[in-house]
Amino acid sequence: MPIDPSALLAALSAEHAVSGAQLARQLGVTRAAVWKQIEHLRELGAPVEAAAGSGYRLAWRLEPLAADSIRERLDVATRARLAALAVHWRIDSTNTELQRGAAAAAGIEVCLAETQTAGRGRRGREWQSPLGGNLYLSLLRRFEAGMAQLSGLSLVAGVAVVDALADCCGVDVGLKWPNDVLAEGRKLAGILVELGGEFLGPCHAVIGVGINLRLPATTHGRIDQPAIDIASLCREVPSRNALAARLIARLIEALDRFETQGFAAFGEAYARHDLLRGHHVRVLAAGAAHDGIAAGVDERGALIVRHGRTAAHYDSAEVSVRAA
Repeated sequence: MPIDPSALLAALSAEHAVSGAQLARQLGVTRAAVWKQIEHLRELGAPVEAAAGSGYRLAWRLEPLAADSIRERLDVATRARLAALAVHWRIDSTNTELQRGAAAAAGIEVCLAETQTAGRGRRGREWQSPLGGNLYLSLLRRFEAGMAQLSGLSLVAGVAVVDALADCCGVDVGLKWPNDVLAEGRKLAGILVELGGEFLGPCHAVIGVGINLRLPATTHGRIDQPAIDIASLCREVPSRNALAARLIARLIEALDRFETQGFAAFGEAYARHDLLRGHHVRVLAAGAAHDGIAAGVDERGALIVRHGRTAAHYDSAEVSVRAA
């Protein structure tokens, strides 16, 4: 009889060790089956430690994501607007899952997962998705206007993420154009916006957000840039279900405003968190590198960089901060 990995994880505790024999009896399997599944959980990134002579324990307390728990933290009006809110144990990508059903989506849909096998960042990069320690959330929303009217959407999503983090844990974070949330110069969260539908409308946007709450040491080694987690910034890590609810509420609120007022309504909010403005940067665009000084964003959310006496506006590029 195979072990349900979520049941095994739920049987473990951060307060005390549980023996393999006890787990085997509780789950109705052999100790060998328990050991095999424990190794599988570790491969997925779960913080399971072996305590010599006493069994297994968690390095920290895990709070499972639960759709009902998230829904009850939303106000009545926001809850009523959700056509779907699904929590998956393991999935290829929350963005991909919403894209698969986008044509039939009747309203706002939200998808979360405990772990992803093919999590994606910007420009096809892999998003590390260890089990149970972080937040992987995607939200789908329809727009009557076409894709051309959605310029600056990833920056708007960034402002919503910053607000949600402030609601739950008050961490001091900033935004690195176009889709990174940084703390202490390291990446805390990332945003991936994918569009579908008609260029002139209607269309839909799937906004994926990954937030590092607790990064295992093994995951740090697989990330290709400096990263940080909320556990390193806060004395107490917030409830994942509470953070998910605040993120959903902030995203819906921001997208409503964006639909009627465009990115211009977020210019001041983005400027308050803009980490690039005034810094020497290198912009990689169209296969060439351009050095200059970042000068904020324009009314469409494009990055402005001053190259000597001229200013260029970049809608899509890779940007790195350079020494003065």
